[in-house]
Amino acid sequence: MATEPIDIEMAGTCVGPDGSAIGMPQLCFDWWGNQIFWLVLALIAIYLILSRVALPRIGAVLAERTGTITNDLAAAEDLKAKALEAEAAYDKALVDARAEAQRIVEQAKTEIKADLDVAIQKADAEIAAKSAESEKAIAEIRASALENVTTVAKDTAKEIVAAMGGKADAKTINAAVTARMKG
Repeated sequence: MATEPIDIEMAGTCVGPDGSAIGMPQLCFDWWGNQIFWLVLALIAIYLILSRVALPRIGAVLAERTGTITNDLAAAEDLKAKALEAEAAYDKALVDARAEAQRIVEQAKTEIKADLDVAIQKADAEIAAKSAESEKAIAEIRASALENVTTVAKDTAKEIVAAMGGKADAKTINAAVTARMKG
């Protein structure tokens, strides 16, 4: 079996005495021509299959992807331009809204100032009227106080003269009190 000698006739054919291959057939130089033929034939078949079937399909997919990407980029550019236009319109609307708000605020301030001026004038008129009434009331109180002081002074002077044992008539007391009140 493994120890049996190899026949010299079969030594060049890479075949054992029982007809089986000795070692790896790929390393047998006698079979290389056959192996190279089938290798070339397999490579030609693979080349033809790839060049006629697979590569055109791959090329079509790549072309479709390139077209899709180009279309998507163009659509993205369009959307970007629309977004920039929308942003510009938004900014303009925002500026217009701020200007309108400022105008409304100024108008409201003007209206409030006008209402405030009217209210102040009305309040000033009421205050002036009340002040005039108060001054009139104060003048009346002063006048009545002066009369009351004069009356009290006359009565007090009369009582003092009577308490001292003297007798004074009303005319003398009136003249003395009037002279003293004048200064």
